[in-house]
Amino acid sequence: MATAKKKTTAKKAPASRKKAPAKKRPAAKKTAAKRKPAKKQAVSPAVAKANDALAKVQKALDAEKKSLAAARKKLEAARKQAAKKATAANKRTVKAARTASAKNSARIKSMRGKLNDAKQRLADTADAARLKAMKVAAQEKVLAQKAELAAKAEVDKAKALASHAEKWVKARAKADAKKLAALEKKLAKQLSAAEKKSAAKVKAAAKKATKATKRKAAPKKKAAAKKAAPKKAATKKAAPKKKVAAKKKAAPKKKAAAKKK
Repeated sequence: MATAKKKTTAKKAPASRKKAPAKKRPAAKKTAAKRKPAKKQAVSPAVAKANDALAKVQKALDAEKKSLAAARKKLEAARKQAAKKATAANKRTVKAARTASAKNSARIKSMRGKLNDAKQRLADTADAARLKAMKVAAQEKVLAQKAELAAKAEVDKAKALASHAEKWVKARAKADAKKLAALEKKLAKQLSAAEKKSAAKVKAAAKKATKATKRKAAPKKKAAAKKAAPKKAATKKAAPKKKVAAKKKAAPKKKAAAKKK
């Protein structure tokens, strides 16, 4: 029977087993973006010095407060002891504790005044440093703007100079062309006048030369005319003789012709 029960229990076991819940995977941790630490503002030496002085006064004040608390505890204990036993020693202890507590209170009061003064100095120094930093930042901003404007002015100046240079070159070329045209016209007039003058001189020289040649040739013509005059006279004298001879020769011919008729 025991074995049968074990078998039955063994067979039922798989049916009775429940599925174990699936293990959840651990959620992936979000990697937070590493933030860059903010840059610490530069503290001026004066502000740092004022901070150190304030910290020293605060530290001394805290120590004095602890000392006052201890003195007051001593005073309370002395008072209790004196209340139990009013002896001279207990009274002196109470008096000493009261004196110490009063001194501590006086020192604390003085230190509080010093602390207030240190705080005021720190505030004044911080304000002065802030004002100085603002002035420096303003000057740097002005200098940066000045440099930017200067660079821009150089660019604009170059553009303006280029434009002006182009206009100037055109105007100068036009003016030079006018001057050259006027000079050419003037020189052309001068050259024309010189040519006319030279031609007139050549003409005058030729006229003068012809007159000179005529003058030189006149005596020769006269001499030739004188030589030719006797020849003409001889030809004139010989002419009647020729005419008479021609008439004499022609007379018998005319007579012979008349007879034939």
